[in-house]
Amino acid sequence: MIGVIYVITKIVSIFLTILQFMMLIRAIMSWLPIDDDSNLSNFLYAMTEPVIYPVRALLSRIEALNELPIDISFIVAFMLLSIIQILLPSITL
Repeated sequence: MIGVIYVITKIVSIFLTILQFMMLIRAIMSWLPIDDDSNLSNFLYAMTEPVIYPVRALLSRIEALNELPIDISFIVAFMLLSIIQILLPSITL
């Protein structure tokens, strides 16, 4: 049973790593003059927005954060994924 849990946590960890890379690529692409209707852009948006949107919706309830010139929901979502990935191995103990 422990072996099955170990395999599942490894798969989830790999998925989280891939999701973080996709988020980084999306961020870099937002700084470059790339067509927003490209297939890669649409794919990255479709894969990462379900992770970023709930954080954005939660943070939009805080008035002080609405006045910031940058969207910190991306950073918060990335940090949450990192924390989950760090805590994931403790499940197998």
